[in-house]
Amino acid sequence: AAERSIRPFTIGRKNWEFMNTIRGAKASAVIYSVVETARLNNLSSYYYVDHLLTELPKLRDENGNIDTASLDQLLPWSETLPDNCRKPRRK
Repeated sequence: AAERSIRPFTIGRKNWEFMNTIRGAKASAVIYSVVETARLNNLSSYYYVDHLLTELPKLRDENGNIDTASLDQLLPWSETLPDNCRKPRRK
């Protein structure tokens, strides 16, 4: 199952421009991890990433630091995520 979940990533990486550097590969791995964790928690990956990109800048203080305790509300298993991030349960 784990091998099947990374197959699209493995096939697509040859086509992605930013994968030609170590930094690009690390960024790609982070994004892939966030998206797959969202899916495993029954979230819409699009709306979840949109929510992260909207809310993360709001958590920074004047020095650019983020309080790690405030990140708990953004985790994929958080009860406080907006409803549009959640996929409807199948019957």
